[in-house]
Amino acid sequence: MVLSCSKDGNPNGLPDADISPSLVAPNDDVIRILAIGNSFSEDAIESHLYELAKESGKTVIIGNLYIGGASLDLHKRNVEYDGAAYEYRKVGIDGVRKVYKKISIGTALVDEHWDYISFQQVSQNSGQLQSVKDALPTVFNFVKEKALNPEVQFIYHQTWAYAKSSTHEGFLNYDKDQMKMYQAIVDVSKQVKDIVPIGIVVPAGTAIQNARTSYMGDQFTRDGYHLTIPFGRYIAALTWFETLFKQNVVGMAYRPEGVSEEDAALAQNAAHFAVEKPYEVTELTEFQGGSSGPLTSAVLIDFGNNAASERWNQINSFLAGTAVNMKDSLGNLSGIQLEITERFNGVNADGPTVTTTPLNMPANVSRYSYFGNSKAAFGGMTIVKSTFVLSGLDKKLTYNLSFFGARGNVSDNRETKYICKGENEVSVALNTSSNNSKIVVAKDIKPDAEGKITVTVTAGENNTNGTGFFYISAARLMSNN
Repeated sequence: MVLSCSKDGNPNGLPDADISPSLVAPNDDVIRILAIGNSFSEDAIESHLYELAKESGKTVIIGNLYIGGASLDLHKRNVEYDGAAYEYRKVGIDGVRKVYKKISIGTALVDEHWDYISFQQVSQNSGQLQSVKDALPTVFNFVKEKALNPEVQFIYHQTWAYAKSSTHEGFLNYDKDQMKMYQAIVDVSKQVKDIVPIGIVVPAGTAIQNARTSYMGDQFTRDGYHLTIPFGRYIAALTWFETLFKQNVVGMAYRPEGVSEEDAALAQNAAHFAVEKPYEVTELTEFQGGSSGPLTSAVLIDFGNNAASERWNQINSFLAGTAVNMKDSLGNLSGIQLEITERFNGVNADGPTVTTTPLNMPANVSRYSYFGNSKAAFGGMTIVKSTFVLSGLDKKLTYNLSFFGARGNVSDNRETKYICKGENEVSVALNTSSNNSKIVVAKDIKPDAEGKITVTVTAGENNTNGTGFFYISAARLMSNN
């Protein structure tokens, strides 16, 4: 058969590629893994699993039959009507990822002699047992009949609960309660073996829940439900690796760029304990907060919900309830937490990639910002102000907060005011229009009686933009020792 394929990241695609399935089992040591899934299988296996296998001397081929938001019921309809509706994403033995368009489940099944084939439910229904009972048997029976490898092993991918601040409408199925959602997902994954003969459960949901007991808090999703890049995806891949290959991931050398040694150890322990206890949360007591006191180095804060940058604390959601336990620039736990208490409107990606400021920001930090709009509606909402709270501060000290915000290629005045309130109040303002070189510093802020400083971000008095746009891209916290 001839399938049209495009290489990942190449918008022009590649010429048609011949994929010729063979009924003869391959005589090699390659391990072939196929997921019938959606964006949650994308998060779990398309990144990092190949590299982990490579480190351990294993050669893998990884396939993902992808439709965003695909449920088991949709997969059921697609096997019943031979729907060529999938993107077939395939990581070959060379680590190169290719994408084949408009592929059916049946076509992908005969592309390789798969050693493992996984199923999963769409996230909002992942804790609803009846939805799995209604659809999984049809999909399973089709796959079992079509699979070329008579010794194929079947997997159920236990997905993760949403962030506490998630606005996904499916969160209502669990009363917007993260632990209620997690427990429901666990209960379903326990019972899958009674629906169809699946022998393996990959407890990615438990791994993420384990990680949430650490100093990282609830910061493993980039939008309230998809995993952060790279850290959340790394945890999921570690969980898949240890489950399939029965090799303890604690101490493995591979870690994605931007993940520190300590964070990698956290991820590895979260995954390892999930595999050991797939249906209950293990508290990561060795990975919990630091202590207050003078900061030995600055705490660098990245607003913008993009991929994490080394030395920076990524604030991975602009929604109220987002909380991050922060490290200093040397990777030490600071004991300081940031929580967004009033949301921003969203993310802007039109900042500069090259800056000249004392913050020494990488492009990944300076380009992205959280924004609000104080004067007129934008995207159906008016955000007059946004706030976040820094807690765990030493009440005996004072602190300096530096701010950078930018919106490129504009000429009006988009002055943004940063109001820092503890026992005292210090306000600073910055014109963020086409800014690539200026920061402002709020000095000598004393925490309140609870060791907190509240920062309000809003439009400044000189802001002339009709919508009242304001921005924050980055901040730096330093103590006056």
